Amino acid sequence: MTTEIPTVDLSDDHTFAAWAAEQAGARLLEVRAEGLEGKELKDAGDAAAQELLARLLAEFRPDDNVLSEEARDDKSRLTASRVWIIDPLDGTREFSEPPREDWAVHVALWESGELTAGAVAQPVLGQTFSTASPSVVPPRTSDRPRIAVSRSRPPAFVEALATELGADLVPMGSAGAKVISVVRDVSDAYVHAGGQYEWDNAAPVAVARAAGLFCSRVDGSELVYNQDDVYLPDLIVCRPELADAIVAFVRAHGTD
Repeated sequence: MTTEIPTVDLSDDHTFAAWAAEQAGARLLEVRAEGLEGKELKDAGDAAAQELLARLLAEFRPDDNVLSEEARDDKSRLTASRVWIIDPLDGTREFSEPPREDWAVHVALWESGELTAGAVAQPVLGQTFSTASPSVVPPRTSDRPRIAVSRSRPPAFVEALATELGADLVPMGSAGAKVISVVRDVSDAYVHAGGQYEWDNAAPVAVARAAGLFCSRVDGSELVYNQDDVYLPDLIVCRPELADAIVAFVRAHGTD
């Protein structure tokens, strides 16, 4: 694939994040159309998106560090002031099951302790959600709250939470797709405690925060990135009006 010649100002980090995610998404659609199946398709997608994003970051942000799911962790990032946290293909399983749309590309920038830019591309939707042009979350269209959960392994405590809130569960694939479902008014909350890593939610959280959504660990504490241990096992992203009830439930009942 020849990378599209940029027609935007890539000196802006928000714009660069969105453009890079879009480029990787376009490459993944090409890979998906090559006729591969199963593990071959998964591996080809992971490799192609990683190669492209690594190349773009090396070309346009050569002085920055990178933390990626698909590359060796260079610990020099721990003393760096700028680190790109990327997941070249979030939802590899869903990617390998055409025509599913619930997979994504994540590109986020961490600067001196904070997420400052981010983009989540959902190529099948033809949309990229980013801090370059923050989303405006529409008014809720459902009578009952909707909680996005894993389609394969929804945590038992979330089922109890749904009962407490009078909510419905909405199964779907990748972490990015679940977070963005709240931005899109497909769901009203995503509550997770089954294990994730920084690259699973850094970009989605940056986008969700820019849209005005509540984001925290399940106990209400702050999400912290660019740590030595990149395991970040739990997450809440929700409409602000649901935050107190969700955090209170977790603090009272735990996640076991």
